[in-house]
Amino acid sequence: MVLAGCGYSMHPQSALPFHEIAVDTIENSTTEPGLQDILHRALVEEFMRQGIEVTPLSKRRVSAVIRSFDMPSLSEKNDVSREYRITVSVDFTVVGEDGQKTYLKNIGAPFMKPFAAADDMGSLLAAKRIAEEQTLRDVAEQFIGALVYK
Repeated sequence: MVLAGCGYSMHPQSALPFHEIAVDTIENSTTEPGLQDILHRALVEEFMRQGIEVTPLSKRRVSAVIRSFDMPSLSEKNDVSREYRITVSVDFTVVGEDGQKTYLKNIGAPFMKPFAAADDMGSLLAAKRIAEEQTLRDVAEQFIGALVYK
């Protein structure tokens, strides 16, 4: 009852529109290395969290293209960027068991993950990696929510 009041609802596993899926190639068309691996892992984890088995033998398949990745500076102090935000856009293709393709484009555009820079480069890179992972997990959640709970 509390969950329903805030926009969430409970769904039994038997109500899922499918029970297994394969996660195929995630293409990274940006210049930011490693995003495809992060998104692949986020998709697998989120499908499993939703009760959907991820198996390479499934006839239902998903692939994706990371179209854009941007990390503009939000604030500066003494001519040094101190806060950034990450925006990302991903196009997904889902192939159903019957071979029919469904396209979900521009997933992730509203997600902006701000993060603060540290004084040393190692800490900045660690904060950036954490923000990338959080952003791509949000993209995976949004995509799977749109796919499963239409």
